[in-house]
Amino acid sequence: MQSGQLAVTELGYVGIGVADMTAWRNFACDIMGLEWVDEGERDRCYLRMDYWHHRFVVHENGGDDLLYTGYRVAGPDEFRRMQTQLADANVAFRIGSQEEAAERRVLEVLKLEDPAGVPVEIFHGPEVDGARPMRPGRGMHGPFLTGLGGMGHIVIRDGGPERSYNFYSGALGMRGSVEGRLPLPNGSLMQPIFLHCNDRDHTVAFGAGPMRRRLHHIMVETTHQDDVGLAYDLVRAAGVPVLMTLGKHSNDKMLSFYVRTPSGWFWEYGSGGGRANRQSEYCTRDTWGHEMVGTNMLFEL
Repeated sequence: MQSGQLAVTELGYVGIGVADMTAWRNFACDIMGLEWVDEGERDRCYLRMDYWHHRFVVHENGGDDLLYTGYRVAGPDEFRRMQTQLADANVAFRIGSQEEAAERRVLEVLKLEDPAGVPVEIFHGPEVDGARPMRPGRGMHGPFLTGLGGMGHIVIRDGGPERSYNFYSGALGMRGSVEGRLPLPNGSLMQPIFLHCNDRDHTVAFGAGPMRRRLHHIMVETTHQDDVGLAYDLVRAAGVPVLMTLGKHSNDKMLSFYVRTPSGWFWEYGSGGGRANRQSEYCTRDTWGHEMVGTNMLFEL
């Protein structure tokens, strides 16, 4: 991020398209502990993690992929500055209508795409209801970790690592670099790029290799490590396919595991993540665990 450049402040929400709403409700609520909200809309439901109206919009459209990502700016002044910054970076965008903003439960929203064609929304003023506590879908030891770190992180398809880096750093104001040089089972080397915009180690990452889908995985973080263990037990009892076993990352210090969602992409469930590193460094392996047991599933993306 250059001096004077405006940065988004968090990943606020995501929209996903799914084919099986019942399977998603069981997965997200009974296993992962999010709250399912059905407001009677014909084609969608919501997932809550905190006092926000939603963090996920689950659209029943059969797509089984990422539909859009929502990145926050602090307020109306920053919303105007972001429009100038995008124009200066030659990024096409449009200002969403009042109806489109209301649909997202925000005050204002911009619509654009990243270099890989992933729909991006930039917004301010989410609907937050302090009188409506989040009701987890199953018993939890503690709440989800959101706050200034946003809803978690997302790993997406890139439009070429350099082009995607220039978009997320130059246009959206994030910063970061390669954090891992990781050997893959086929002998190749994966060098993902991790970018942050707040104290969370990373908000968005890419460079995971060719992907048919827009989405590799989404990570949500709990405040209590026992919730990770509980979810891991529930995953195994339910026969949910595991991609990577319980382990601890070297870069973000996250205790986590990865499973396949009902839509085919992956879900990382973790706790204890470290703060963003303001200077670049990389690792070559995880601290412990994270055995890759679902290698064949990678090719489904």
